[in-house]
Parts: sequence; structure tokens; C-alpha cells
Amino acid sequence: MQDAAEIAGGDLSGGCACGAARYRVSRAPIFVNNCHCRRCQVQTGSTSVVNMFLEAECVDLLSGRLSEHVVKAGSGGDHIICRCTACGTALWSYYPRLGRLGAGVRVGTLDDPARVKLDAVIFTASKMPWTALPEDIPCFEATYNPAELLPPDRFSRLEVLIAQRAAGGG
Repeated sequence: MQDAAEIAGGDLSGGCACGAARYRVSRAPIFVNNCHCRRCQVQTGSTSVVNMFLEAECVDLLSGRLSEHVVKAGSGGDHIICRCTACGTALWSYYPRLGRLGAGVRVGTLDDPARVKLDAVIFTASKMPWTALPEDIPCFEATYNPAELLPPDRFSRLEVLIAQRAAGGG
């Protein structure tokens, strides 16, 4: 696996289960989380979800059409899930903290998901009891402070998005 900073821009592409929707990511992620919260479990029908977060402008839909589905995030704000209109595969989301400025791309929809390395496993307090956690990735019962975990260059990208959102963007 490569560190997020080592992934060359434009090298990541992915798509839905039926192949109608294809996308390209033109920049390395800011951070990558494996979330085990109950909302993610219910929304995915799985034990967790792995999202890589980056500037939304760096995610380009190449083909297909997406529909948007609004559900509630853990914060109570609107979480918008973008799905292929043909097969319903969730490709990315917009979460309340960053709005439409930051996209959470579903790592499992990448053509080569193993190229992305996790930064953290979060909300382990609600993980399924039979789910094993990685020994080499920081794990948190809830969430973490990104300033304490992310390298400065990636954290500064997150700070820019947070400031834009606070100023009314997204």
C-alpha cells in the first residue's frame, strides 16, 4: 500500500458495480478512515465503510449519472450519498462538516483499492465483536484530532476546506 501522499494525481479511478458510472480522482486523499459507527453500518449494510476524503473538485465523474440520497450523519446534519442511477452503488458522499467542498470517496469502488492506506479506524466502540482491527493502523473508540494524526501538508488542506465551509462555502 502507498501512503496517500505518494499516490500520483490522476492515478486513481473507479466506478460502480454495473460499469455505467466511472470516475477519476486527480489528487491524493487528505485522510482515509474506516468507520464502524452504527450509521455507516446501517447505510452500507455492512460492518463499516472506508472513505478517502479530499477536495470535491478533485473527483471527476467521467461517465454515467448519479442520484443523491440524503440521510443523517452522526452529527445530525445532512449526509448526501451519491449513487449510480443504474445500479445504486454508492460512489462518494458529502458530509456536513465539509459540505460539497469535500468528498468522501468509497475506497471499495476504486479499481485498485489496495493502493490507498488507512490513516485511522474510527468508532470502534460500535464495531461488530467479531471484526478484527489492524495492528498497524491507529484505532479510536470514537474519532480523533486530525492535527495530531495527519502530516502537516495534508492537515493544511483540511484546514483550508474547514475555513471555506465556515465562510459559507459548500
